[in-house]
Amino acid sequence: MITIKDIARVAGVSHTTVSRALNGNPLIKKETRDKIEKIAAEMNYIPNYSAKSLVMKKSYTIGLFFSSIDQGTSASFLVDVIKGIHLVLDENYSLTVHGIDGIHHFDAILPQRFDGILVMSQSDADNAFIYHVKKMGIPLVVLNRHLEDPGIMNVVANDRAGVKEALDYAITQGHRRFAIIEGKAGFKSSTERKQGFMDSLIAHRLPLVPEYFAAGDYGVESGYSAMCTLLALPEPPSLVFCANDDMAIGAMNACYAKGITIPAQLSLIGFDDILFARYTNPALTTVHKPVADISKLGTTKLIELMQEPSAVTEQLFVKTALMVRQSVASV
Repeated sequence: MITIKDIARVAGVSHTTVSRALNGNPLIKKETRDKIEKIAAEMNYIPNYSAKSLVMKKSYTIGLFFSSIDQGTSASFLVDVIKGIHLVLDENYSLTVHGIDGIHHFDAILPQRFDGILVMSQSDADNAFIYHVKKMGIPLVVLNRHLEDPGIMNVVANDRAGVKEALDYAITQGHRRFAIIEGKAGFKSSTERKQGFMDSLIAHRLPLVPEYFAAGDYGVESGYSAMCTLLALPEPPSLVFCANDDMAIGAMNACYAKGITIPAQLSLIGFDDILFARYTNPALTTVHKPVADISKLGTTKLIELMQEPSAVTEQLFVKTALMVRQSVASV
C-alpha cells in the first residue's frame, strides 16, 4: 500500500509537506501542491481516513437526522433529500442517516463523531435533539421546519404560501366547496399546509366547514379512508386538497372504487410533486416542494459553518411552485 512517505521520497520533500499539500493547506505553494497531487494520482495513493481523522481531529462524517424514518417520511422524500445533499457533499465525507425517534441517549451525539449535522425536522419534538447538537458545538443546519430561533441556520420551503396559491387557483376555476385531508398530527408541515388552505378560503370569504376537515397521517391508506368519509357526506366537497401526494393517490383510488370520476365529479390537489404525481390518471395537480433544492442549499450552508463556525446564521425560504395538471376541473 502506497503511503505519504513513498510520495515524499519521489517528490523530494518531507512527508509533512505531502500531508499538508493533500489536505489543501494554504501554506503550501500551488505549484508544489499540484506536483504532489499529480505524483499521488500516478502512484494510485488512497488516503487512510482513520489516520487522517486522528491528525485533522475530524470524523469526515455528516449526520442526516429525520424526525422519524418510518413514520410520516415517504421514500421519495428520503431519496430527494439525499440527492440534494450529494450534489454538494465532497466525496471525502460519508453521510449517515438516522431517525431522531430511534435515539435513546443523546450522549453519543458528539463532535468526535460528526463534523456537521443536518436535521430534516418535521416536528417540534425534535427541539431537544436540536438544542443538544447546538450545545455540543457541532455545526448544524435545520431544514424543512421553520424555527423561531434566529441563532440556528434554517432552510425551509414556504408551504403555507404554496398551498394558498393552489387554493386561489382552484377558486378561479369556480370551486366553492373545499375539503382538506390533513397531514400527520404534530408535524409542523401539517399545520402550515392547513393554515395555507384556511388563508385562501378566508381571503375569499368562503365558509370553513368542520365536516370538510378530514384527518390523515401522510400515508396512502389514510388518504383512501379520509376520502371515503368525505364522499359519504350528504353534500360532498367539489375539491379536496390533500396535504401530500401519497394521500392524494390514496384519495384518487377511493374515488375510483366508489365510481367517482376525477375531475368531472370531484377535483383533487396534492402537495410535494413526487415522481408518481405526473403519472397518475388523471395527472395530479400539486404543489412542487423543492426538497432537493432545500437539501442542497442546507448542505452548502453547513459546509460554510464547518469552515467558519462564527458565520452568521440565516433563515432562508425556498419557493414552492404550483404544477397545474389534469385533476382540477373548471366548474
